[in-house]
Amino acid sequence: MCGIIGYVGNREAEPILVEGLRRLEYRGYDSAGVATLAGPHLHLRKRKGRISDLVQYLRERPAPGCHGISHTRWATHGPASDRNAHPHMSSDGRVAVVHNGVIENYALLKRQLLAEGVAFHSDTDTEIIAQLISRNLDGDLVEAVRKVLPLLKGTYGLAVISPQHPELIVGARLGSPLVVGLGQGEHFLASDAAALLGNTKRAIYLLDHQMCVLSGATCEILDADHVPVSACVQAISQTLNEADRGLFEHYMLKEIYEQPEALENAMRGRLDEEDGSAHFGGLNLDTQQLRRAERFIFTACGTSYHAALVGEHLFEEFARIPVEVEYASEFRYRNPPIERNTIVLALTQSGETADTLAALRESKRKGHPTLALCNVVGSTIAREADGGVYLHAGPEIGVASTKAFSNQVLVLSMLALYLGRMRHLSSIQGTRMVRELRAVPNAMRRALNCHDKVKRIARQYYNVANFLYLGRQYLFPVGLEGALKLKEISYIHAEGYPAAEMKHGPIALVDENTPSVFLISNGGVFEKVMSNLEEIKARGGPVIAIASEGDEETARQVIDRADEVIFVPQVPEYLQPLVMAVPLQLLAYHIALLRDCDVDKPRNLAKSVTVE
Repeated sequence: MCGIIGYVGNREAEPILVEGLRRLEYRGYDSAGVATLAGPHLHLRKRKGRISDLVQYLRERPAPGCHGISHTRWATHGPASDRNAHPHMSSDGRVAVVHNGVIENYALLKRQLLAEGVAFHSDTDTEIIAQLISRNLDGDLVEAVRKVLPLLKGTYGLAVISPQHPELIVGARLGSPLVVGLGQGEHFLASDAAALLGNTKRAIYLLDHQMCVLSGATCEILDADHVPVSACVQAISQTLNEADRGLFEHYMLKEIYEQPEALENAMRGRLDEEDGSAHFGGLNLDTQQLRRAERFIFTACGTSYHAALVGEHLFEEFARIPVEVEYASEFRYRNPPIERNTIVLALTQSGETADTLAALRESKRKGHPTLALCNVVGSTIAREADGGVYLHAGPEIGVASTKAFSNQVLVLSMLALYLGRMRHLSSIQGTRMVRELRAVPNAMRRALNCHDKVKRIARQYYNVANFLYLGRQYLFPVGLEGALKLKEISYIHAEGYPAAEMKHGPIALVDENTPSVFLISNGGVFEKVMSNLEEIKARGGPVIAIASEGDEETARQVIDRADEVIFVPQVPEYLQPLVMAVPLQLLAYHIALLRDCDVDKPRNLAKSVTVE
């Protein structure tokens, strides 16, 4: 894994490939490379490190030709090195391949090829594919690829070229996204439509088990039986401006500041004050199915899992429906008894998360209705779920998710309102919620005013080795998310806990060098959380409090007991996760900056996790 871009046409391929790779940098990578064809001559250039290292190499040794493939890699098999960087060639030089995904049976295939005398030049599973295609290449590249695909167990998004077919790129997909870009006298192949920006606005998203055969003049899509099929051409909605940082130093900071507008986009056309409800166009489940639902299972990974935990509270409070939240990576392999009238809801930013997709497919296989909350139009999960809701957060390029989390929480709030109005919520309650939801973007804009104070607090604590994040009820999942953000981009160990759980073990970690971030609600557990805070203070632990603006007495209690206090606007308790997330995102951002970390491309992480 991580990013693929291919080109065939009349222009020089190298600058197109390099620019496409730059547009995929946000996905994270540790090496990059290109392979181009100039007639029968294949030019392979690859380097460990950043794309800038590859560009420097290309200045010394250009890669000529109007036909090529390229890749940014995150190491899965073998360390980051020049030899393990993609593209990979067969030993005889007849085939070059780039690959996203994992070939699970590569060790067995490699042993077989070694026994047949094939020489390998990398530690990767991908080289297996190149070697196998070359051994099956007998005048027809498309047929050679088709013969090899059934031998591969695992996931793949492939782009293949050969000097014997200098006019073709062959692509294939199973479990890892590929998109074909359509041009005039030229075609593109990429793992993400972002790589195509500035070159085309028309795309075909390949389905699993499909292949594409591209030349400058033609584009053919083949199904699993090698039969040509007509494919749906879609417009690429993302623009170059959306992919630009603008005046912000990092994409993450830009996306933190985009959250109020993203929330407005998610609500646009979906809230009805007269009905006191929300409306969604893509659920594709009729009212009776939704009324019969006796339970929801939310399945997700990472940040989406934390949003799902907030959603559990929302659905149970407002829709009065029991909810179980499952890590998708565990749920896909369990065989839990699931009652009839259970709906499975998958949450994902990219719509390509491998574990979440597998959990969704397993649920569909067992006959359960499935819904998806997703940010990427045309993604696999968006297509395969029975219905769903797009987040409309806009492109999220920073690896650490910010606005997608906020929009997931907001959409879950609207879904809870919608289901609640179907069941027991009165129109008066519904109308009040509609007004409260509409006021949230402005509350979040005011929450961003804490930026300078957060920056100062970051300077005080950026050198510590551990952080604790503590909250209760709606704010416990926000604590988990705050800890994850800090881990992801600053590489500081951080843990999130329900505040009352401190007494059951974690309090042993508390000392003067372990700050605790308390998320304090003005709701019914305020005094309980303040007691937990006192336990930390009694043991010499520094306390950073994130608290809601409120009455003077409440504010005074927090100020008197905490070392640092960041106040956010007062909103109803069920919407506090949205405003409290802002200072946690900013805290992680500024601590990462002070520690000289790469905020947008943290080590070992990829934006879209398409492998197990």
